Amino acid sequence: MHKLKKMAPVIELKNLVKRYGNLTAVDNVSFNVDSGSLFGLLGPNGSGKTTIIKMLTGQIQISGGVARVVGIDVNSDPVGVRKEVGIIPEQESPPSFLTAEEYLFFVGKIRGLSSIKEESDWWFSYLDYGDKKKVLCKDLSRGTRQKLMFSQAFIHKPVLALIDEPLINFDPIMQKKVKDFLVSYVEKGNTIFLSTHILSVAEEICNSYAVLHRGHLLSCGLVSEITSGGLHLDDFFLSLVKGETEC
Repeated sequence: MHKLKKMAPVIELKNLVKRYGNLTAVDNVSFNVDSGSLFGLLGPNGSGKTTIIKMLTGQIQISGGVARVVGIDVNSDPVGVRKEVGIIPEQESPPSFLTAEEYLFFVGKIRGLSSIKEESDWWFSYLDYGDKKKVLCKDLSRGTRQKLMFSQAFIHKPVLALIDEPLINFDPIMQKKVKDFLVSYVEKGNTIFLSTHILSVAEEICNSYAVLHRGHLLSCGLVSEITSGGLHLDDFFLSLVKGETEC
């Protein structure tokens, strides 16, 4: 795990709330993500992780509180946020009527890239799916669709990428390659914000974290503050969730 350099926040959440009718999915959550972090948003299924990512990327409207991403107020300018960041949703969803190559070309044009073919070819090679360039997205395997979604999120080299369950659908070899890429990407000065319930992955690559449970923030800080004393992140997480459940 690499060292975290303290820098200005690239994500700021203050009293963030999301309600669906009488259900409060995210309840008064506040934390910052410093630039240069590999930040893990941790929690069991249904804890509010995906909801927070959707709010931060302007996919759903915030019910209360404030969220700023790369200095942009999400509620005021959600399109502005999406222009600046890379996004990988939990469910891979490239357009079914385009080939993999056409989809990356489409993304590259939207992002204003001048070297779309070179960037696309690099990703086809790096993630080892160049033989699928001409295949329609609807005919790709789930793992290959995930590779394609990963490629589109980073093709424009964003300063911040928000990723929901980054290793879903990847085999162990590809998981290692993706983890190495994420660590290397942050070491170059960028920021990764990922949500996961796989705590071993978070402990391995993340340098900072927040724990959610039932929409509530239970803890946030540096991973090293937990592991330096010999405690594993999964034990720490389970103790927090158990305590919340028993309250």
